[in-house]
Amino acid sequence: MGIFEAILLGIIQGLTEFLPVSSSAHLRIASELMGIGDAGAAFTAITQLGTEAAVVVFFWRDITRIIGRWFRSLSGAVPRRDPDALLGWWIILGSVPIVIGGLLFEDAIDHTLRSLWFVATALIVFGLLLGWADRVGKQDLTLKQMGWKHALVYGIAQAMALIPGVSRSGGTITAGRLMGYTREQAARYSFLLAIPAVFGSGGYKLVKAIGDPGSTPMGPTLIATVVAFVIALVVIGVFMKYISRGSFMPFVIYRVALGVLILVLLATGVLDANGAPAAAAAVGSAQ
Repeated sequence: MGIFEAILLGIIQGLTEFLPVSSSAHLRIASELMGIGDAGAAFTAITQLGTEAAVVVFFWRDITRIIGRWFRSLSGAVPRRDPDALLGWWIILGSVPIVIGGLLFEDAIDHTLRSLWFVATALIVFGLLLGWADRVGKQDLTLKQMGWKHALVYGIAQAMALIPGVSRSGGTITAGRLMGYTREQAARYSFLLAIPAVFGSGGYKLVKAIGDPGSTPMGPTLIATVVAFVIALVVIGVFMKYISRGSFMPFVIYRVALGVLILVLLATGVLDANGAPAAAAAVGSAQ
């Protein structure tokens, strides 16, 4: 992977991380089309640190308020039933499923589930599910009304995003819409819930990559991470404004169309469902 490919993948990561279209699927597809093989789960997880840093910047006031009131509720300075303090607990609870799933199924996530057959199928199936949820879901709940059961459902939905093609934001927004949350509230919570999971996963993969330099090209990966941060900061603002008045149907149509296109390209042999990892491809080209 060269600098140009890294910049391009960083742009793709920044553009797609917070849209319900699956950034991991787009990185997987783009790296295959660029002829560098699979950029890898580690590359995806590390570049997500950049996009998640954009979330921290954009929602800084919300984050500091939630953390502050959560800590103060532990000492009784803030009521334990304070909505922001409870939201802190719900984010912790909702982060548990993806941690368990990531540890139990790490090998499948890094290899088997990255097959483009799985990616294309997930894009179509979960895209249709998002469209259905957005159509039948009520729009009367806010985050102040969330309880532990809804927090757990959100967490399970986020864990499904371990499968490339599902989409972290798509999965959690789908769950939120089915439970009756407004589009804006479902998206806002999706972003906040992702913070512990993304920083945990990205940090874990980053430490492993540093310990095994040959597994992930660190230079290009860091470049892509910085690019992803800049692009994501713009995308979050645009997306939040859009969903205040628009539906998710354009994303549903895009997901289904992309999934069908991938299936056609796989069936005709244009794409390799299990492309060689980018690091391996780079070694092979150098020999």
